[in-house]
Amino acid sequence: MTGGAAVSGSAKANKKAVNKQKYVIDASAPSQDKIFDSAAFEKFLHDRVKINGRTGQLGDIVTISRSEDHKITITTTSHVFSKRYMKYLTKKFMKQHRIRDWLRVVATDL
Repeated sequence: MTGGAAVSGSAKANKKAVNKQKYVIDASAPSQDKIFDSAAFEKFLHDRVKINGRTGQLGDIVTISRSEDHKITITTTSHVFSKRYMKYLTKKFMKQHRIRDWLRVVATDL
């Protein structure tokens, strides 16, 4: 998992600074070995990510997309997400699919 935060905005324009975060979950190696289903994981994230205490209501605040090389990108605007929360959801998905014993979730700072 990689994550980064960028703050954009201008003090001169008197606009609020928008906190935009982007996390990338790279599941390419286990997906190529056919032990991790990235499409099911993307659906799991759509169903389980909580926004203001409610699941399944992402709206325009959170976008979850999957690329062809099995990388899942989670982009948030105006909502604080922790990298630890993404790691927790990934581990929860792996436990439900009984692959938690064979795979390890590693967070990187890129």
